[in-house]
Amino acid sequence: MPRVKEKRERSLGERLHLKGDRCNSPKCAAVRKPYRPGVHGPKKPARSLSEFGRQITEKQKFKLTYGINEGNLAKLFSRAKKKKGSTANELLTYFELRLSNVVFRLGFAPSRSSAHQLVIHGHILVNKKRVKSPGFLVKVGDVISFREESKKMKNQGPLREVLKKYEPPSWLHLNPETLEGKVLNIPDSFESPFEINLLVESFSK
Repeated sequence: MPRVKEKRERSLGERLHLKGDRCNSPKCAAVRKPYRPGVHGPKKPARSLSEFGRQITEKQKFKLTYGINEGNLAKLFSRAKKKKGSTANELLTYFELRLSNVVFRLGFAPSRSSAHQLVIHGHILVNKKRVKSPGFLVKVGDVISFREESKKMKNQGPLREVLKKYEPPSWLHLNPETLEGKVLNIPDSFESPFEINLLVESFSK
């Protein structure tokens, strides 16, 4: 699956940092093979996309980056559209409030895909209750932590040291000693990693 994701990343022509620190190293597939996959990849120039093609490409980028499938993405868009204000901003907020993303933002995992695995394998608690849904939307005041059994895993010692130097987004509070984080407020001051308006347009037809 990791190779499949890297192949899709290359086909989109964008470094999505799907594998954490590896994406900043020479081992990154996009660095080793900075061209589209396939026999003709190294020689075939990137074709210009239509407006519809650009919309689909941006949708794929968001889906890969946040680990969201088409059905969940449609549900989030429908929910965001019902809110007052900018649908694009509301949609980005929902992306950020997904539990797997919050686990990643707190520094508990090196990538969103790793955070996804932590959640589905039952290592993460929300308000001291186990939540196995990566798409669970956290709320202000929610406390995110590891299960006590999970804190005893051999990589948790080094993680505490790493987190002491880590600065989470301002809307999150992190306690590196207890491996706990808290949602302080709704994120409202972040930049979209891609063209969010194209994603919204893809659903607005």
